[in-house]
Amino acid sequence: MAGPLTFCLAFGGFLLLAGKVHFSYIYGFGVVGCLAMYGLLYLMATSPNVNISTVTSVLGYCLLPMVVLAGVNVVISLQGAVGLGLTILTVLWCAMSASKLLVTCFAMSHQQPLVAYPCAILYSVFALITVF
Repeated sequence: MAGPLTFCLAFGGFLLLAGKVHFSYIYGFGVVGCLAMYGLLYLMATSPNVNISTVTSVLGYCLLPMVVLAGVNVVISLQGAVGLGLTILTVLWCAMSASKLLVTCFAMSHQQPLVAYPCAILYSVFALITVF
């Protein structure tokens, strides 16, 4: 659990360097998002091996591309067309990697699009915090 917390701290640190103090939003949306994803995966899984620590670790480690996007935001503004493209690619990267790992961990074959959609919504919130 130290890795996801480190990524959250790095994400908040890069936002702080960009002049945005959003630590409470990062942790608040992170906790609510992890609990919501845990509930969703618990209801979708066919076996009872879904646990909150695995969901939190996967979602936290897949936040790394968003941390890189926040680092890019320190150097250049993401409010133009290039920033929009980078943000969309980052959200897709985070969502696809998280959904692939979650589907693999919990043996939910052929359900990756159903898992990727809420992951994309969660990472879109972090992207909105980064851009604005």
